[in-house]
Amino acid sequence: MSDTRADAVDTAEEPVREFPAHSVGGGTALLGGLLGLLGGVALVVVGAVASATALKASLIPLGVLVFIGSFLMMCGLNTVAPGEARVVQLFGRYRGTLRTDGLRWVNPLTSRTKISTRVRNHETAVLKVNDADGNPIELAAVVVWKVEDTALATFEVDDFSEFVETQAEAAVRQIAIEYPYDAHEAGTLSLRENAEEITEKLDVELQERVQAAGVRIVESRFTHLAYAPEIASAMLQRQQAGAVVAARRQIVDGAVGMVELALARLAEEDIVELDPERKAAMVSNLMVVLCSDRAAQPVVNTGTLYQ
Repeated sequence: MSDTRADAVDTAEEPVREFPAHSVGGGTALLGGLLGLLGGVALVVVGAVASATALKASLIPLGVLVFIGSFLMMCGLNTVAPGEARVVQLFGRYRGTLRTDGLRWVNPLTSRTKISTRVRNHETAVLKVNDADGNPIELAAVVVWKVEDTALATFEVDDFSEFVETQAEAAVRQIAIEYPYDAHEAGTLSLRENAEEITEKLDVELQERVQAAGVRIVESRFTHLAYAPEIASAMLQRQQAGAVVAARRQIVDGAVGMVELALARLAEEDIVELDPERKAAMVSNLMVVLCSDRAAQPVVNTGTLYQ
């Protein structure tokens, strides 16, 4: 008995999935409804002009019933535009979704809720969060999404549009606290330098958060990424210092290669024989010339190296 109850509870908690609603072509239903309205009016007119009381008493009520019935049947007509859907409910029960474009007819006793299935954009506000290094940063993102399962969007969340907006901000915050703004170690992902990789992870995070609402994430992109104003100046100085150090390192590496090439060519061509002291002096002079950020001033040595 307990297993049966557990199975019943699990079945009741399963989300309602979208399936096509039963419908027929609206053109035939419209034509039948118009003919019914005209027939009802004709019966009432014939009954009104009839001389026999019995005939009048039967035709007029019949005409009224035909007119009312035809009018009610025409209430089941729906116009479905491209990029729209109708969620059909009968006395609170989900009876399917209309996605076929054009004029369709369904049970007139049902309620039909219109849902747009077009692609939508949502741009989050500029959020201020701390990155993985604890630095306050500002970021914003634009999320492109669309409703894929109208049943989930209608019955599983209260307002699917508001749900997506809230989850988008939560996902952006989550991604921001997992990665640093700038990578200080090789092989580390950062928000500024690895935008494509971080965007893919943002897509996955968003899709996991909004799938309960039957929504599919088409694309997401960061539209704003910067340090918070209170530390922007200091971080800019650190970035400039890092750039200067990197440039100096590249200059030194190039200068060392040029010095090695010069010494090798001198030895290969046997132009001059350098002892260790002269070689050290030459290396020193070449490094000064190559690594200096200003033009070197030539000095003419009229003596010898050893005086």
